[in-house]
Amino acid sequence: MLRSKVVVLKTSPETVLEDYKRIMQLAGISGFLDKRKSVILKDNISWHFPFPGANTTPWQLEGVIKALEGLGYNELVAVHNNTVVTNPFKGGYLNLLTPIYKKYQLPELYNFLPKDIKWVLYKPEGKMLVLDRIYPEGIYIPEYFIGKNILHLPTMKCHIYTTTTGAMKNAFGGLLNTKRHYTHSVIHKTLVDLLRIQKEIHSGIFAVMDGTTAGDGPGPRTMKPVETNYILASGDSVAIDAIAAKMMGFNPLEIGYIKLAHDANLGVGDPREIEVIGEEISGVNLGFSVGNNLASFVGNKLWFGPFKFLQKLFFHTPLVYIFVFSSAFYHDYLWWPTKGKRIFKTWSGTKWGKLFKKYKE
Repeated sequence: MLRSKVVVLKTSPETVLEDYKRIMQLAGISGFLDKRKSVILKDNISWHFPFPGANTTPWQLEGVIKALEGLGYNELVAVHNNTVVTNPFKGGYLNLLTPIYKKYQLPELYNFLPKDIKWVLYKPEGKMLVLDRIYPEGIYIPEYFIGKNILHLPTMKCHIYTTTTGAMKNAFGGLLNTKRHYTHSVIHKTLVDLLRIQKEIHSGIFAVMDGTTAGDGPGPRTMKPVETNYILASGDSVAIDAIAAKMMGFNPLEIGYIKLAHDANLGVGDPREIEVIGEEISGVNLGFSVGNNLASFVGNKLWFGPFKFLQKLFFHTPLVYIFVFSSAFYHDYLWWPTKGKRIFKTWSGTKWGKLFKKYKE
């Protein structure tokens, strides 16, 4: 397998927009995304509240848009999805992404609105690990995605079910329409299947990751924000996730979705086979650990633990709405007002928090 390339740069609020342009050029974006095709911007709103580290940052989005337009990509469009705990309309507004789309006059589509996106039956060319069994009636994907470029905008953070989350996980909400919760017990294999489908349907794939404030702990929401000042870019979704994982202090080849994708030749997950350009990161170890929150404590018991045999009862019947409500209640009405809001207020006094506030002006 050819060595993949990941670019890692240190940045600052004063230089971040130019640094995003520089990192995308260094990563060779023109060799991955076809300028004759539209570019789908797939931002990452893990939570509608503006929790640092959880969501695509406004400077990440603006830097990428400015760079793409400067490089001659003339057809840009955002595609959003919802989740059981995230309202994309509220998320775009509170995370100050919606004003940027308006500023640059970019259309926004929502994959759960029939007027925006039509879902069509898709028969993958490659062998699926699990999705064909999860969706025996057929795998449906957004028709709009076929034949277009996609650019993922994840952040550097931990995840309670996948250890870390990044470019590969960012395809989850965009490509899966219904019954997404059916995949949680096989989430690592699901992400590999989705990457294989992406490689079949998209004219190009690229990822730009924001780690200016990274998320340590039980992500992708209830985390400890850590200022790192890093940004990353690559045309290999596996490689950028592997390098981010290594920087956070994990062994990428011990993370299921990275190892499976590497073994399937869908990308490079072994850091020894990845060329890192920019910063010297061989000694970087942020010492992150996932830990648990109330949601993961219950979820791990049912998805991976001793009560796994009850999955179909709880998650394949209307009883699932109990867990949907419980998750939303825990995150929005318990954790955010008692902990999250205070953390956000403290972060607002940091240099990146001050830049965030400037986007409100």
